[in-house]
Order: sequence, then structure tokens, then C-alpha cells
Amino acid sequence: MVFPEYIKKGDTIGVTAPSNGIVDELKVKRFHNAVSNLKKVGYDVLFTDNVFTADKRGCSSAGDVRAKEFGNLIKDENVGAIVCAAGGDYLMEMLDYIDFEAIKQNPKWIQGYSDITTLIFPITTKCDVATVYGFNFSDFGMKQWQDSVVRGLEVLEGKRVTQESFDFHEDFHGFDEDEADNVNDAYDGNDEHEADAGNGADTGNFEEAGLEGYSADAPVVWKTYNDKPVTMSGRLLGGCLDCISFLAGTKYDGTLEFAEKYKEDGIIWFLESFDMSDTVLVTTLWKLKQMGYFKYASGFVFGRPLMYNTWIEQSYEDAVMSVLGDLDVPVIFDADIGHKGPQFSMINGAKAVVKSEDGKGVITYVRA
Repeated sequence: MVFPEYIKKGDTIGVTAPSNGIVDELKVKRFHNAVSNLKKVGYDVLFTDNVFTADKRGCSSAGDVRAKEFGNLIKDENVGAIVCAAGGDYLMEMLDYIDFEAIKQNPKWIQGYSDITTLIFPITTKCDVATVYGFNFSDFGMKQWQDSVVRGLEVLEGKRVTQESFDFHEDFHGFDEDEADNVNDAYDGNDEHEADAGNGADTGNFEEAGLEGYSADAPVVWKTYNDKPVTMSGRLLGGCLDCISFLAGTKYDGTLEFAEKYKEDGIIWFLESFDMSDTVLVTTLWKLKQMGYFKYASGFVFGRPLMYNTWIEQSYEDAVMSVLGDLDVPVIFDADIGHKGPQFSMINGAKAVVKSEDGKGVITYVRA
């Protein structure tokens, strides 16, 4: 496994839009504030041309253009890491144009979540290069960085090997999946909520519009299926299940080879879903299981699902365990991963130990 060099003060963080771009006035403001924040702690920022563009489909630019601008950052010796602008729906359109050999020759940290899975999952499984499933660039734009942002930067700097569960998380109360604006906000990871979240959140402190942190809607409670303490160790692999489901079996899917190569370590699968009913969740996991994805699984960590629907009052946990229960490995639910921030920075390809007990959790990288 190739681990890119950790970033250091004076490096440039590249930002590109492999999925959606940023055009909303408040979100643009947030991005520029992110530049100011990062400069204060010693980092330059380089935006590609497509960061502040988007078409009616929610794409920053054509697939070949997105790949070219991403490739320019890969080849730029001054860029130490690439943090993606936003998620979306159609990142897969750029895959045919990506120079994966250039990524192998110029490994650097690539970070993002949601639709960004479609980029970083193939990079880890096909190129054997570690990537980060974590917040998109917007989070750097908070007026005051919350714990998740500070920790995330420390992961990229190689200064943090342990992450402990947060106290509170967003829960999108009143969220209506038919409201397109809310869906885009949630999917992009550019959430516009009041209050300070993370540890010691105070929901009464309102911040400047566009520069808010995560709201403290609900307490963080990690769950295990049998309510008993669990510990798992292995090599991390995962992301947004919605994206992995359509990557599976394509030429951009190197999961089986990856799992075979690292079978002695065992694979800790970390997964979270954006919009899956119980039926889709069950059938997707069944398909991946039949394909051999979970042959060497040493455990599963599921993040908080954003939108989950069931017509038969089947819990998310029961739906998952109907497929994975016979694997006889530990399973954690409602971890700090994915769309209901704040979230961990999960290093795809890193060896780790994950523990959960009494509603809390911790991940420690053995080599990150």
C-alpha cells in the first residue's frame, strides 16, 4: 500500500470539482473563507477553473474537463493534497479520462466523501494508493473550526492516529427528500446550519451566514447489534454504499484483488448510505456478498444513514444483519462517517483498530 507524503506548512492544497461545483453565493463565500483559514495555519490553496461552475445536472463541467483539471493537480509538484469541492451524482463520467498511471507515479492525498467515493475507491483498489474518505473542502470555511476539521487536517499532516467519537451530530430535522435544494446541500457536504457542534456543542450560538459549523441536533450514539463491546482490526476500505453499488463489477473496481492481497490483515468495511430503502440496502449488500467482497471481512462499521425508508418497519440494523449476520464478525452502526456530520477522516487502505463500547467509539491507525 502506497501512503502519500503527509502535508506540511507551506504546501498547497488543491481543490477541484470532480462532481458538482459551487455556485451558490453563500457557499462561494464559505470557500473563500476556507482559503483565509488555511493561509492562517500555513497552507496555500489552488482552485481549478471548474470549482465555481455547475450546470443544471449538478456537474461542474464535462467529464473530460473534470479529469484534466484533476490530473493537473496530480502532476503539480507544489500540491500536497487534493480536497474535493463537493459531491453530486455523476462523477463516474470522468473515469474514462483519468490517467491512473499518473496517480501511481505522483501519489498524494485525495479527500472527499459522498460521490467522491467514485474517484477514491478505484484509486485505492486499483492503484494501491491510500485515500481519505472525509469532509469536502467546504468544512474548512467554518468561521471557527470544529473538532472534526482540526482532526481532519491533523490526519493529512500525519499528526493524528486516533479519532474518538463526537458528542453530537446533525440530524436534518424536517428534511424532505423531495426538496431539491436540501438534497443538494446534504449531498454536497455544504451544510448551512447554525451552532457549534463536535465536543461541547452549544446550539444557542448563531454564526455568520454561510460560515456555520455543524448543528448539534442529536447525541452521537454508536451501536453494536448485540449491544456488547466490540473490537475489530484490519485494513480499512469503504465509502458511500450508493456509489460502490454501481462501481461493483466494472473495470474501475479492484476490490477482489485488493481483498486478496491484504487478506492476512482482514478488511474492515466502513460504509454509509445516502438514499437507500431497506430493499435497496439488502439487495445491494447481497450482491456485494455474492461477488466475494466480504470474503475476508474482519468487521463492518456503518455510518449514520441520511435517508432510509422502509414499508415494513424494518430497522436499518435488521436490514443489514439479514445479509451480514452469518459472517460472524463484529458490526457497528451509527458511527461518525458520512452525510450526517461531523465525520471521521477514514483512510482507505490503512490498517486500523476500531472499538465501540457504551455508545462511544474510537479508531486508531496502526499505520496511517
